[in-house]
Amino acid sequence: MVDKAVKDSTEKAPEQSVRMSLVKQSKIEKILKRGELRVGFESGYVPFEMTNKKGEFIGFDMDYARKLAKAMGVKFVPVNTAWDGIIPALMTDKFDILMGGMTITQQRNLKIAFANPYIVVGQTILLNKKHLGVVQSYKDLNDPKYILTSRLGTTGEQAIKRMIPKATYKSFESEMEAGLEVINGRADALVYDLPYVGFLYGSHGKGKTVFLSEPFTYEPLAWAINKGDPDFLNFLNNFLRQTRGDGFYDKTFNKWIIGSDWKKELE
Repeated sequence: MVDKAVKDSTEKAPEQSVRMSLVKQSKIEKILKRGELRVGFESGYVPFEMTNKKGEFIGFDMDYARKLAKAMGVKFVPVNTAWDGIIPALMTDKFDILMGGMTITQQRNLKIAFANPYIVVGQTILLNKKHLGVVQSYKDLNDPKYILTSRLGTTGEQAIKRMIPKATYKSFESEMEAGLEVINGRADALVYDLPYVGFLYGSHGKGKTVFLSEPFTYEPLAWAINKGDPDFLNFLNNFLRQTRGDGFYDKTFNKWIIGSDWKKELE
């Protein structure tokens, strides 16, 4: 007869082995051993990740990335990565975490894991002023006579194709190019995230465009890591929760989303 204690120990061994395997595989252990937190993003998404006059990376996400590295006791290493290859770069371990203003979508979630959302944005419209009074919402733009712009591979592009399918669409490699097309009168409207459209209107669009600031989509932004790492995901969610409680989140939100003093660093 097999001793019950021995039997229980034997049955628990595989479970313990799995747990130990998960711990060893966690990105946390690799980050701590390396002494560096490699953060992936693409500079240019205002006001989340930008490059200032000194060549330094600044913005909402950059403040959080530095805070996260400090909390882990490691060095912050920025990895500026082209947007169209940013998910493959994460999946092939070019960096540890994606902190680049990425919207959670089902398609992306099939490939990568998202932490809890840290901010909710939505698609808004920068309208050429010649349409003032005629176009009052995205629904009014659903006509082939209107030329709409957005950035290639973004949720702005997806919103146009899904919600304004009859409009004529032109994609661009950057949100600035897409916006300038409207400001310079070569297109009728830009569809893009609220924070960026607000920035573009304030810095380049006044007098030439109209800002339809009411979002017509719901888009939570979140940090992303590779799938299969519950320890790292748990750490990130608890870190975010703590910063909401200790005042860091409010301070960062007011600085980058509400405030505008940071614009001087770009001029």
